[in-house]
Amino acid sequence: MQSEYENENETVRRILTEAGDTWAVVGLSANRSRAAYGVAAVLQRFGKRIVPVHPKAETVHGERGYASLADIPFPVDVVDVFVNSELAGGIADEAVAKGAEAVWFQLGVIDEAAFARTRAAGLDMVMDRCPAIEIPKLS
Repeated sequence: MQSEYENENETVRRILTEAGDTWAVVGLSANRSRAAYGVAAVLQRFGKRIVPVHPKAETVHGERGYASLADIPFPVDVVDVFVNSELAGGIADEAVAKGAEAVWFQLGVIDEAAFARTRAAGLDMVMDRCPAIEIPKLS
């Protein structure tokens, strides 16, 4: 029987290798000092298309931004969440409504109830981890 940690590692691998390559990065702005900016650049280097989602709807790393997930006029595969934990559950619910395959809560973003709802809706989900740390391990 696999441990919960091994199951989580399998979910990380599945999201990074099997989910589609369009990642909505919620909280991504043109602010170079924010973690989302650097993580989005790493995702791009590994072949992911990033879609900035931020109230300012700025273009970041050459990709047009949108004010919300609902404003994105095309499907997204993974929703990467860089907002505080109090707001993250609502974003996870929006990801389910948008038809995403997976939700990724960044380091420090924790909402157990949102995790349970998202998994119950059939999406893969990772919480309190960073794809920029995990994706190089798969190469």
